[in-house]
Amino acid sequence: MVWGDYISFVIRDLSGVALQVLELVILAVLAAVVLFQLYAVLGRRVGRGPGDLQRAQTAPAALETSQRIAGAPDEAAPLTGLAAVKARDPAFDVGHFLQGARQAYQMIVTAFAKGDRAVLKPLLSPQVMEGFEAEISRRESEGVSESVDFIQPPRADFEGVDLFGDIVKASVRFLAEFRSRSTGPQGEAVDDKRTAEVWTFERNLKSRDPNWTLIHVDAAEA
Repeated sequence: MVWGDYISFVIRDLSGVALQVLELVILAVLAAVVLFQLYAVLGRRVGRGPGDLQRAQTAPAALETSQRIAGAPDEAAPLTGLAAVKARDPAFDVGHFLQGARQAYQMIVTAFAKGDRAVLKPLLSPQVMEGFEAEISRRESEGVSESVDFIQPPRADFEGVDLFGDIVKASVRFLAEFRSRSTGPQGEAVDDKRTAEVWTFERNLKSRDPNWTLIHVDAAEA
């Protein structure tokens, strides 16, 4: 073999190797393209997976909870009793109220015994005044006069208070001992009495008058 033929053989051999390498590169590129396409198709989730389902179930509950919390002030139970009254009238104090109620009780009982309508009228509701008026008129028609003296200060126990619109109603249980003296056609009589009653007072929060009005009287156990 001459030198020229040898060089031609080597070139042909190298050309064959280069061609094989080029083919391998092309195949590798094609394989990469195919794999990329497969990943693009198969790697894309279709529908919902387990994680999606869990999140779908949790999200509405969380949203409902947040809405419930956000709406808590509107859905909260309305205030009742003493809390409702103090929310409208922060100055209301049970101890101060009982002190005034005890004084009103003694004043009303004393005025009723004497038949003092002028004292009773501003302290009683029209319905209670009507009942008191009937008894006073009966005594007057029979010629009977009466007076009372408390043996000791009456006991006053707070029964409860509540709010109805702008009206506050409070109840007090009174336990009292007093001496009643009556004078009539049959002469004079003295009687020691012990009474237990629940009195209900009322006041309008929008009224400028701070006084309470007696609206109901119930007998109670001593």
